Amino acid sequence: MPIKKRPIITIGIIAINILVFIWLSFFGMTEDGSYMLEHGAMFVPLVLGNHEYYRLITSIFLHFGFAHLMNNMVMLFFLGSILEEEIGSFKYLLLYFVSGVAGNILSAFMDLKTGEFVISAGASGAIFGVIGALLIIVAKNHGHLRTLDGRGMVFMVVCSLYHGFTSTGVDNMAHIGGLLSGILLAFILYRKRQSKRSTVEWD
Repeated sequence: MPIKKRPIITIGIIAINILVFIWLSFFGMTEDGSYMLEHGAMFVPLVLGNHEYYRLITSIFLHFGFAHLMNNMVMLFFLGSILEEEIGSFKYLLLYFVSGVAGNILSAFMDLKTGEFVISAGASGAIFGVIGALLIIVAKNHGHLRTLDGRGMVFMVVCSLYHGFTSTGVDNMAHIGGLLSGILLAFILYRKRQSKRSTVEWD
């Protein structure tokens, strides 16, 4: 029986998010947009005007309040653990960060298009990348992968997007950007494991 590997990257990402949140909570209010902006939140005028491109990444580790943090980390733990084991730690880490940045880029593009610039932060774009990747991987495994199934994944995507679009203060473009990135990267990075079959040779 194969030994199940621990999702060390997923656990590490969650730990960093929690530590960042605790550290920021000691010195200010994480629900305060100005305070979060000072510590790396996404804001298009600063990214483009001041060339603060690091915000595309730092914002992924920031959360507006405890509920925001916990909702993302719980989902990341359950879904990220499955994806990391399925595609490997390096590919998983790459997909996570690329999806998070892609979500921020699409969000920034929409801000520029509408002329409405908002302060945003959170791991949701990266997590939607995980969801998008699992959607494709489940489909490639005939609709089943461990505890996941195709209908459940589609239902999760639809409900998550619906909740975002019917709520206020949600960066829906970051979610969509992350989702599309995860879907694309799953096609590039994922290779279905071949089931091991015993072969019999006849003399």
